[in-house]
Amino acid sequence: MRKALLLALTFLFSSAALSAIPSAIFADQYIDGYYRKDGTYVKPHWRSDPDGDPYNNYSYPGNLNPYTRKRATGDPDSYLERYYGEQDYDSYDSYDSFDDWR
Repeated sequence: MRKALLLALTFLFSSAALSAIPSAIFADQYIDGYYRKDGTYVKPHWRSDPDGDPYNNYSYPGNLNPYTRKRATGDPDSYLERYYGEQDYDSYDSYDSFDDWR
């Protein structure tokens, strides 16, 4: 009986400890330091998991980086232009329905 109680308490405290860890941490990637083609060194850092959504990136203006506790600054439109490249990012939202694609 005592062993079962100890096991149950261990499980309870372990699950409580894991639930206290933000779920975002599990979706992050650690990036090792590296050199760019132009010779610039990029320090090791954490980044959010790539998912094709620029709005949930730590560097999107207004978002808070949980590791540095700093809020990203800048213009959201400029950020999206850099994110998508030379494409017109507004064009993705300009279709009202599936019929507009045909």
